[in-house]
Amino acid sequence: MLMSTKASRYAHQLLDARAQAKLMPLLSQADALSVMDGYEIGKRILDASIGQGSNPVGRKLGFCNRNIWQKYGIAESISAPIWAHIFDTTVRYAEDNRGIQSLEGAVQPRIEPEVVFSLGRTPAPDASLEEIADCIEWMAHAFEIVVCPFPDWKFEAVDAIAAFGLHGTLIVGEPHVLSSATRRNLASMLANASVSLSCCTEDSVTLCGAGFGSDVLDSPVHALWHLHQVLNAHPEFTPLHAGEIITTGTWTDAYPVQAGQTWVTAFSGIALPGLTVSFV
Repeated sequence: MLMSTKASRYAHQLLDARAQAKLMPLLSQADALSVMDGYEIGKRILDASIGQGSNPVGRKLGFCNRNIWQKYGIAESISAPIWAHIFDTTVRYAEDNRGIQSLEGAVQPRIEPEVVFSLGRTPAPDASLEEIADCIEWMAHAFEIVVCPFPDWKFEAVDAIAAFGLHGTLIVGEPHVLSSATRRNLASMLANASVSLSCCTEDSVTLCGAGFGSDVLDSPVHALWHLHQVLNAHPEFTPLHAGEIITTGTWTDAYPVQAGQTWVTAFSGIALPGLTVSFV
């Protein structure tokens, strides 16, 4: 395990890079770090963020889409999901599924279309897939703006975990409260749904990507269940609890975004409205 002083030093380097919107060297180049070292650094970032006035409101999952695993990782492809905390200072709600978002301070921003869940009840430690689905109060479509302090988006899994899970901002669309019947069928409904992601400028509209809910660990509900199991297998992690929001991973690759663009999504196979967000 990483020494506490070194974990704190890395955490403050990452916090400083974010505050100054600057790039920094890979942590994995300076040390032989394990995945658990990355989460230890993340815990120091959590404590420092709370000390600075940010309140954790949930978690983000990353690298849940198997189709993009081979695109990330230097020594070897990233082949397992990661997670990190998200905060009240990084979550926005888009009224009527439309919004404007500043990219000021966002380092190498990219956009990911995701599904967000809010937990109405705390799941039991041994909750099954069906039982954890029954704990979901509402779901919403969202854009996660992911950011990367490492040059050219090159990193190992431990670097991504330590660097806030690459989380920048979460833009959440209209929440949809779920009935008990919908919760029972939610995993398969989302698995069979698809989303398209388009970029609009003054001159053009470009379809950039499309994906299925089944690409996200078989379903976003499966991704939520995976996170629940991971957290309960490690007593040093705080388990999921009622009131948290969890964004479950991108349905497409992550695409670079810049000011002057408007990004739009549309769903098929599920009654979930798309999002329209303009970046400035």
